[in-house]
Amino acid sequence: MTTAPQRQQFRGFSHQMAASMADEPAVQESHHECANNEYEPAKDEKETLQTGEVETMSKRQKKKLLKSQQWEEQRELRKQKRKERKQQRKLERQAQGDDGVEWTGKKRLRRSAEPSSLRLIIDCSFDNLMVLKDVKKLHKQIQRCYAENRRTLHPAQFYLTSHGGQLKQIMDEINKGWVNWKDVHVKTDAFHEILKKEDLVYLTSDSPNVLQELDENKAYVIGGLVDHNHHKGITFSLAQELGIAHAQLPLGSFVKMNSRKVLAVNHVFEIILAFLEKRDWQEAFFTVLPQRKGAVPMGQENTLGKDEDEEESDEDSDSEHLTERRTDSKDQSDNKQEEHKLVPNQSDSNGKNTV
Repeated sequence: MTTAPQRQQFRGFSHQMAASMADEPAVQESHHECANNEYEPAKDEKETLQTGEVETMSKRQKKKLLKSQQWEEQRELRKQKRKERKQQRKLERQAQGDDGVEWTGKKRLRRSAEPSSLRLIIDCSFDNLMVLKDVKKLHKQIQRCYAENRRTLHPAQFYLTSHGGQLKQIMDEINKGWVNWKDVHVKTDAFHEILKKEDLVYLTSDSPNVLQELDENKAYVIGGLVDHNHHKGITFSLAQELGIAHAQLPLGSFVKMNSRKVLAVNHVFEIILAFLEKRDWQEAFFTVLPQRKGAVPMGQENTLGKDEDEEESDEDSDSEHLTERRTDSKDQSDNKQEEHKLVPNQSDSNGKNTV
């Protein structure tokens, strides 16, 4: 049981608690304001903090900061300069075109090129006769053919026939952009199924027929095979089976070679393109053939042979001098040994040898 004074005291205490709780939000707000005023610096204080940071930076950091600021400030200026340079180049090209000067850029060369009606076909039907390494080599040779045909002044009508198998797989993996190649006809069918047989001429080094001139109405077939001479005569046999014309390039009439006459696919392709431009077989051969083939113009091999004979004779004379020196030195050593044998051993009175 609580008495009346106790109840009155309890009521007074509850009134005090309610009043203190009503005043608490204001106190909390004042605390937050104080905290914000304490941690948020004013404008002047921010500037002093930034300058303080700059002062604490090293020279290298200051230089880097200054450079980045200058780069940002000059962005519009650089953009304007690029536009001016582009406009200047455009005007120069227009002026060269008006003066009749041929532009040497690749795009202008392609525009000014005069395509030939001659068809060049790479027969890719030997895919199953090659290991993967050789198929990759063939792919590189085809890439060179495509690039050279795009660059030349008289591009041929380029065909890839019997395209598939390992070659297509490698091209899809390594060179996915081949599907966007221009001025090339990629066919899965064989060449004799696409073109007329009377227009076809298979180029093979085993053919007895020597090609003297190029007929631009014909289609010349190059065997797409990298076999290291494992399948000798296979292209010649294929041409005979199909009953189409065959011929070999007039290499023996213009060039003396140290190695065999079998050329890579891209070499044959480039030689024909060079002939279309120069109309001279010898010039076409020596423009394309690599130095490792040891190619020499016909008629000049005799002079080279004489020089080699002279060098060999010089080497022989040098070797004779060396043999004479060796024999002389040998005779001298033998004489010394005989003299050494003739000299008697010195001995003391006791009969012992003295050293």
